[in-house]
Amino acid sequence: MNYRQTKSAALYLLLGAALPFTMLSCATEEKKTSEKAEKFQVIKPMLVDTVYQEEYVAEIHALQNVEIRTRVKGFIEHIHIDEGKEVTAGQLLFTLSSRSFKEDLLKANAQLKSATAELKAMEVELKNTKSLVEKNIVSKTELEMVQAKKEAVQAKIDEANSAIAMAKLNLSFTEVRAPFSGVINRIPNKRGSLVEEGTLLTTISNNKEVFAYFNLSESDYLNYITAGKTEQFKTAQLLLANNSVYNHTGTIEISESEFDASSGNIAFRARFPNPGALLKHGGNGKIIITKPLKNAMLIPLRSTFEIQDKVFVFAVDEKNKAKQKTIVPKMRIPHYYVVERGISKDDKIVYEGVENVKDGDAINPQLIEPESATYISKN
Repeated sequence: MNYRQTKSAALYLLLGAALPFTMLSCATEEKKTSEKAEKFQVIKPMLVDTVYQEEYVAEIHALQNVEIRTRVKGFIEHIHIDEGKEVTAGQLLFTLSSRSFKEDLLKANAQLKSATAELKAMEVELKNTKSLVEKNIVSKTELEMVQAKKEAVQAKIDEANSAIAMAKLNLSFTEVRAPFSGVINRIPNKRGSLVEEGTLLTTISNNKEVFAYFNLSESDYLNYITAGKTEQFKTAQLLLANNSVYNHTGTIEISESEFDASSGNIAFRARFPNPGALLKHGGNGKIIITKPLKNAMLIPLRSTFEIQDKVFVFAVDEKNKAKQKTIVPKMRIPHYYVVERGISKDDKIVYEGVENVKDGDAINPQLIEPESATYISKN
């Protein structure tokens, strides 16, 4: 073996001896790196069937709300009720001056009596004329004239009866009564006021039940109708103006048969009981409807962060490195995002502490079950 061969053999022996130490050193370094990596809980997205709630602005209307107006001209003589008081159907509310209508009734009755007396005289004359015609003393023309006079008198009687009926009707209009049981609202004209025909006296509301009207878009309408076979989705809650939830559940009813061309919405209504008369006509609120959500991919809100209106998570790859991913949320429900796209059901994402992670960081993942994350998120 010459010198060059001897030197090469020695070099190979040296490299061979050093290689195990190098590999051992790398493994040790990786182990140290792994031990130094911070521990983070990670979870997989949850696929569940759940429900969510949506709110719609609503206008509240009484079951019955009617304007009470005068039917005749006159002075208000008496107001028998007060604002805000409950009344029953048929109860007397206002009395208007009735003297002129009483006079009209007396006049019409007098005209009737006069016409009735005239009719009796004509009947006697007609009887005598018929007798004279039978004896050929007068002509049939004379009989026809008497019959025509009798018919004219009969017309006067009919006219008088009509005048009596009108006078009685106008007289009845001087007493204004409640059309149904309800609550009296503001009374703008007080006793002694002269009111014309059609003047507003007050309004009356039946608030035993109320309607809450709200609008749905065409897509929401179709989704609702599809899910409407389940009784759960035929009810609604009402969020009041003070952000408290009304303590009675309403029933949803379709109120219109076509979409509004300008807005693309269709009006719905929900009927609510109102035993305590808390809800008033003209009020406002928000309808809360529970809707189904099938096979939804959920991730906790605490697993996300936002940058310039975009939502991100940290997914952990096979080398236990955090990779920043953009997700597109479909909606937000309490404690969770419903993810439309951006991650898969098999991805592992950092559960909490995302503010302490940077893209590419090596972490020590601790996989937890979604049920644990759900429990933690509620606390």
